[in-house]
Amino acid sequence: MYTEQNLVRIAKRENNQKRNYLVVNRLQGKHIPVKPHEALAMFQALAAQVRGQYNGEKLLVIGFAETATAIGAAVAMALNADYIQTTRELVPNVAYLYFSEEHSHATEQKLVKEDIDSAVKTIDRILFVEDEVTTGKTILNIIEVLRGQYSKKIKFSVASILNGMDCNALDIYGKYGINLFWLVKTNHTAYTEIAKSFKGDGTYISCKQINEIRMPTITYIKIDERMDTRRVVHCTQYYQFCKSLYQNIVSQTDLGDAHKILVLGTEEYMYPALYTASQLEAQGKEVRFHATTRSPITVSTEQEYPLHVRYELMSLYDSARTTYVYELQKYDMVIIITDASDGMKEGVFSLVNALKLCGNEHILVVS
Repeated sequence: MYTEQNLVRIAKRENNQKRNYLVVNRLQGKHIPVKPHEALAMFQALAAQVRGQYNGEKLLVIGFAETATAIGAAVAMALNADYIQTTRELVPNVAYLYFSEEHSHATEQKLVKEDIDSAVKTIDRILFVEDEVTTGKTILNIIEVLRGQYSKKIKFSVASILNGMDCNALDIYGKYGINLFWLVKTNHTAYTEIAKSFKGDGTYISCKQINEIRMPTITYIKIDERMDTRRVVHCTQYYQFCKSLYQNIVSQTDLGDAHKILVLGTEEYMYPALYTASQLEAQGKEVRFHATTRSPITVSTEQEYPLHVRYELMSLYDSARTTYVYELQKYDMVIIITDASDGMKEGVFSLVNALKLCGNEHILVVS
């Protein structure tokens, strides 16, 4: 049974005037390290809320970057649906549909227009998947863009782990005929004051300076096969890609005596790393999964606060972009799985610096 008490932790956003708090889900596998099977079980529970509701309809699942990309992929697989994610990254040689995200530190979101053009011809319903829906305004923004772009009448639904919408927001969705599904209903009334109460006196470590220090043992594996969920994919093909990726990794990696393993995704690239983590866990390893993020979150020393140590990094995707990773520990092996390609060296070294500070010496980078 999922409840607000056992899932939700309140954190303080850094320098965000729109909203001072961030809802951190301790099982989501984004900011807090999680056992892979616990994250996947929660995603499956969300999919179960929708399964059977739209028999006979062809669905397109849209997951929101960056925190809900893995949730969206898992839900699409459970529903045997096509899948695409929103993105803030550049996709070469495409046109975009743009929309804004409410309350975010990085508001611009987009979808690849060519892929939505093609999908709209065959689908009956779009299912948006989020980690959390608070006001519903972001999703209404994208629905407005889609309805303005396409004459075909598309039906819309929303599934989220958490739903904090008030009565007015729920009424608006009811008026528009947009069905809502969630695992946990949350009440945000006290969240602002809770966030204010935290001291923000955690440990902040910058790893953006790449010094000439001895690097831990880094092994690189380059996988030529690629499937990008910034473009529409079918869940069956995406599952096979993730399975092949895992098999490639283990066939080229000597796990040796490594028992305690961290699998780390990068920003929007989460589900393939989570799948790999779950397979390693199924082999009896003690595995944790989480990911780097664009979100600058205050860290604090209070025991009840969810995040205590923050590492400031250069992004693997753009060394001029600042990203973060939280709550690192020492592991027998760390596996970084990323779809960053050209120019990621500085970002890798920045992340490895953070891992080294925690005593990690055996690091595998899969790109």
